[in-house]
Amino acid sequence: MIPLLVVLLLALILFGAGFALQALWWIAVIVLVVWALGFIFRSAGTGGRRGRWYRW
Repeated sequence: MIPLLVVLLLALILFGAGFALQALWWIAVIVLVVWALGFIFRSAGTGGRRGRWYRW
């Protein structure tokens, strides 16, 4: 009975980790797209110079 519970627990952990990693990949892709769009659609700063759209 104990080995069966260990296998089921391991399967649940691996399924949860796989789902979390898949979600993190999608979040990373979305952040990359927003970052790239920021370079395309950034507004002109003072003096006609294109400024940074982020603060850091």
